[in-house]
This record gives sequence, structure tokens and C-alpha cells, in this order.
Amino acid sequence: MPRKILVVDDEARVVRLVRTYLEGAGFEVVVAYDGEEALHVFRSERPDLVVLDLMLPKMNGLDVARAMHRISNTPIIMLTAKAEETDRLVGLELGADDYVVKPFSPRELVARVRAVLRRTARESSAPHASDNECLEVGDLRIDLARRQAFIADKPVDLTTTQFDLLAVLASQPGRVFTRMQLLDAIQGEAYEGYERTIDAHIKNLRKALGDNPRQPRYIVTVRGVGYKLAEP
Repeated sequence: MPRKILVVDDEARVVRLVRTYLEGAGFEVVVAYDGEEALHVFRSERPDLVVLDLMLPKMNGLDVARAMHRISNTPIIMLTAKAEETDRLVGLELGADDYVVKPFSPRELVARVRAVLRRTARESSAPHASDNECLEVGDLRIDLARRQAFIADKPVDLTTTQFDLLAVLASQPGRVFTRMQLLDAIQGEAYEGYERTIDAHIKNLRKALGDNPRQPRYIVTVRGVGYKLAEP
């Protein structure tokens, strides 16, 4: 059965273009042209992924994303204009999985949809992993099977992307990962120009861990290179 993608954009030309390429790649596509319609279609169609424009009539894309995440953890790829960097970062903080900047290559969008869905598929199979599959670094414990992180045995509320980033960093404490390596690890595909999204995800991860970037206990910035998990 083909994976179902909800495409939300108020420009009919963009919707037609994205729909053509996604259907050509074997996906089922449902569409909406404003924020209110997007939520209605989201509830009725239950898509596997949402491609969501930020600038929408009736209800903007950020409010739509908030509402969708209250309903489910369905992955979201945002469509943004180059001038919307602040909204883009807010969207990532809301838990959006990726973003694509307009004007964009439809082929690249398809590739990014596939990458996010591959990651979702890996997550859905994770509960079948061994119950003993845990990473421990100091007072930080990461249960890979249950996809749960703990600090001093207290659970930490993380989004899907934040958990994946933390798991990658904790797999080799002290090793410096470049932004491109982290992006490739969490999405399965690395694209130049998008590695700075990692900075936003790291910022959110630090906030969730209660980590001070100026005096980090967990995530250390290696200036000009990337990030590492501090060794205990």
C-alpha cells in the first residue's frame, strides 16, 4: 500500500507540481489549500507525512503544525521562503522534521520525503530491539529499544529528531561529529545548505536536557566543526 502524503500550499501551481512528482515516485497524495482545510484533511485522511507551507490563509503553517502535533507525531516537512528564517527555526522548535526552501527542486523534495519516511520506519521497528540495548554516559541513559532518555533516572521529553541526535552523539562519547554527519545520520540523506538545521535541533536538545551551552555538561560545540557528547 503506498504511503500517503498530505501537501498543503495555497498556490495551486505548487500543489500540482509537488503532487505530480510525489505520485510519480509512488506515493498517494491528498491536498489542502489553507490551514483549516489542512487540519480537516489531516484528521480524516491520516497521512504518513505532511508537506506544509508556512504562509497559509485562514490559519498559518506554524499554528497548523502545533495543532497536528497535538493530534499525532506524524512527521512534517515545511516549505518556507528564504526570508522566513525566524519562522523556520520556530517550526523546527515545534518538532518539524525538515524544511525545504522555495524555490525548490521537486526531486530534492521527493528525496527528503523518502529520507524522513525511512527514519520513521526505523523508529517503528525500534521496540523490537533488545530490552538491554541502552547507552549510558555519566548520569545520562538512553534506552534505544523504548526510545526514551533519562537523566539521573528522570525521563527527558524529547522529539523524534532530538532523540536520534542524542543517540548518535552518545554512541561515541568524545567523538566530534560534523553537522553533515549528524544530518546524514538522522535523515539518511545529507544536503549541503541544510546542515545548519542541526544547530536548531541541537539548541532544542540542549534546552530539553537543561544543558547550558556556555558551560555544557552534555553537548559540547567544537567551533568550526560540529558537536560531541562530553565524556564523563
